[in-house]
Amino acid sequence: MPSLFPVVCVALVAGVAIALQSLFSGIIGGRIGTAESTFIVHLGGFLLSGVIILLLRGGSLSRWHTVPWYALTAGFLGVVIVASVSFAVPRLGLASTLTLAIVAQILLGALLDHYGWLGASPRPLDVFRVVGLAAVAGGTWLVVR
Repeated sequence: MPSLFPVVCVALVAGVAIALQSLFSGIIGGRIGTAESTFIVHLGGFLLSGVIILLLRGGSLSRWHTVPWYALTAGFLGVVIVASVSFAVPRLGLASTLTLAIVAQILLGALLDHYGWLGASPRPLDVFRVVGLAAVAGGTWLVVR
């Protein structure tokens, strides 16, 4: 079995990037507006991913039509995420915003896993996962209150 260490490191990098992006988009949103922040963040992402695709000479982009239709809404969801964070961070603070966003992700992720919805690998809820979810919800209350 391959080591999970590299995957865990990538996930931790993602967490750092999410925290920094949230802070930066909140700063932009607080100074010039939520819609403007969303545009700037996604324009930067568009440019970087465009350069990467060019360097990969198109990569697998030609197979986009094999992706389920609902997965193609990810870009729209990215706008919702950045707009929500840009709006909430200046009002709630970074830690509270991220904590609320993370608990929502974990709760929805547990439901998607439990039922295997939208292509998630089924992983039924058991008593340990429910206790863990309750602990996360309790921790969220402590952070946000």
